Amino acid sequence: MAELGRFVLATTNPNKAREIREILSSSGLEVELVDRPEGVPEVEETEETLLGNARLKATTLVRATGLPAIAEDTGIEVAALDGAPGVRSARYAGEPPDEQANVDKVLANLAGRQGPDQRQARFVTVAVAVWPDGREVSAQGTVDGWIAEERRGRGGFGYDPVFVPAEADGRTFGELAEESADAKNTLSHRGRAFRALATKLSGAA
Repeated sequence: MAELGRFVLATTNPNKAREIREILSSSGLEVELVDRPEGVPEVEETEETLLGNARLKATTLVRATGLPAIAEDTGIEVAALDGAPGVRSARYAGEPPDEQANVDKVLANLAGRQGPDQRQARFVTVAVAVWPDGREVSAQGTVDGWIAEERRGRGGFGYDPVFVPAEADGRTFGELAEESADAKNTLSHRGRAFRALATKLSGAA
């Protein structure tokens, strides 16, 4: 793939930043990802869609640094909860964001529902690259599955310990990530979104 130069990585989540770097590196995309400057405050995610929030984060970093920026937003949509947490996944249990509390709330809200059919869920990531001249490239990755009845696996982060991808062997993302980063990234929503973004970025070079 083509060499694209430098992009600021908008996320403040070190786990996401690590995964994004791993995914883009394995895609063969030659791009330098610069850490978000410490002086840039965290962006308030006020949009109603994942794309809107990802774009908001990227454009904020473009304005702050003068460099192109890459951002993403991710949500988990649970069918029995009418699509919640969705775009509010990071703050499902309130402020400040608390991954453990978010998982606890999802599990509590699904109490009494048993089996994959009653606990269907979908992970969605939208990845966006924005340039100072206003150009934008975006891509989406999704993976279907269900919510486990309890946490399983010490790997990953966020909802990974309770999300079981339908295309795997019954293990949660937490268990897959415990095996290796590739085991999760090959199937994950974030892996799919950023591999698709890498293809589009290569074509835009």
